[in-house]
Amino acid sequence: MKKYLTFFTKYKKALILAPLLVIIDVICEIVQPQLMSKIVDFGVKQKNMAYILHTGGLMVILSLVAIAANVGNIYYSSHVSVGFAAELRKGMFSKIQEFSFSNLDRFSSASLTTRMTNDVNIIQNVIMMSLRLLFRAPLMLLFAVVIAISINASLAIIIAVAIPVLAICMYVILHKGFPFFEKMQQKLDRVNAVIQENLVNIRVVKSFVREDFEKKKFGHTNEELRAMAVKASGMVVLILPVMQLVMNLSVVAIVWFGGKAIIAGTFQVGQLMSFITYITQILMSLMMLSMIIMTFSRAEASSDRVLEILNTTVDIVDSPAAIKKNLQVGLGKVEFKNVFFKYHADGTEFVLKNINLVVKPGETVAIIGATGAAKSTLVQLIPRLYDVTSGTVLIDDVDVRDYTLPNLRINLKLVLQQNELFSGTVKQNLKWGNQKATDDEIITAAKDAQAHDFIMSLPKQYETVLGQSGVNVSGGQKQRLCIARAILRKPVILILDDSTSAVDTITEAKIRSSFREHLKGTTIFIIAQRISSIVSADNIVLLDKGEIIGTGSHSVLIKTSSVYQEIYNSQQLQL
Repeated sequence: MKKYLTFFTKYKKALILAPLLVIIDVICEIVQPQLMSKIVDFGVKQKNMAYILHTGGLMVILSLVAIAANVGNIYYSSHVSVGFAAELRKGMFSKIQEFSFSNLDRFSSASLTTRMTNDVNIIQNVIMMSLRLLFRAPLMLLFAVVIAISINASLAIIIAVAIPVLAICMYVILHKGFPFFEKMQQKLDRVNAVIQENLVNIRVVKSFVREDFEKKKFGHTNEELRAMAVKASGMVVLILPVMQLVMNLSVVAIVWFGGKAIIAGTFQVGQLMSFITYITQILMSLMMLSMIIMTFSRAEASSDRVLEILNTTVDIVDSPAAIKKNLQVGLGKVEFKNVFFKYHADGTEFVLKNINLVVKPGETVAIIGATGAAKSTLVQLIPRLYDVTSGTVLIDDVDVRDYTLPNLRINLKLVLQQNELFSGTVKQNLKWGNQKATDDEIITAAKDAQAHDFIMSLPKQYETVLGQSGVNVSGGQKQRLCIARAILRKPVILILDDSTSAVDTITEAKIRSSFREHLKGTTIFIIAQRISSIVSADNIVLLDKGEIIGTGSHSVLIKTSSVYQEIYNSQQLQL
């Protein structure tokens, strides 16, 4: 709960007023049966109209005050709960932005979406219910029990029997029902994952005529969610009939024994009426408490999932020494010293093993190897998307961990295998590389990436709005836009992770030529599958199963490396 307190900071006033208004509402309601009892036993019995009108008027005033307090409580509790949910989502989103790749590997995107929407909404409803009922139910229960005992202690024994019976029933039902709520949220994650996957790949689905398969897959997943929801709800809905049964039996017992007391002359009709009302209030308070407990039970599963994000330790952060030094990347020399890496600390196999490599400033280094050779993982260690397990990665002879993340990454640009564009115009997407870039600089970067011509053919050129993930441009066009975005700042180090795979060889050659002309001082890493893309590189690194098995220029490797020769010959045969 302490973790959530910071999200209430903006709503302290409403957080105080909501419970205060509940207290006023409860006080106004709790005295009403007593006043009604007096009207019956004194006003009606003695035919005292003045007493009836006076007491009735007081009841009307108290009712109006109770209504006003209840309306105020609803307003403030809604204000707090909605505001809290907004702040919580903001906090979760901010935390996710700090996650490293290894942190993100723990969560699916569908799960994160569910946690920030459905799970937060459930917690929001609990906050709202708490501010409305969590204070009201115990206060009403306490006051009603005290007054009921003061009216007739012997009849109050019925409640002493009813409450433990209810408590035991509620515990058994909720204890059995809670695990289903946790499983239900997991099923909801799966439904969201299927929806997200289908919508992202809808063009592939249609091209392979797999609509029926996708419908069946979604239907199966949706049915699993429905079945789990029915199980969870089926257990919890038992609370209501149990509550009603106990309440009705209690009222029958009170009327029976109270009626006998009236006949005996030891109890008055008005007192019996008020006593029944208080007993009803007691049982209603218990019902409200059971609803709160039920909601809390479901919210506990959601809260655990939300806290899992908030409590996740971000494993790649700025060290105090890095913040103090405030170093900047200058030349672009990159060195790997005895680097070993595995994705999980408790893993048994290293993905990268004994990597030793020196790249001089301004050099172009190509990395080639079979699928799964850990080429992408190697270059992702440079901007600290992952941290080495052992060994050191240095830039300009400084450990990358001695740079702050902003200082490190602002001078280093990475074009990933999965090229992602954002909703917005072409210009807005390109300015991700440099928010202060002028129109001339944007056009120059687009020309260097061989993107300018096709941009000019778009309906509104650089102001053309791209769809989500750039769905209205081709794969090759998307790659060129991503390259233009990366080189717009003229980075000290540029990493191209198989980023021209969808570009034809002629266009790719033009892109390489523009790099040589306009990025002369930039250290460039190129990951590629085609040897034709890397023949002009200053140095080629051959990776196999996470180890460097050869380095040198194309002319050297073609003579000395049998693996390189095999790759080269296979591609020549394909031509």
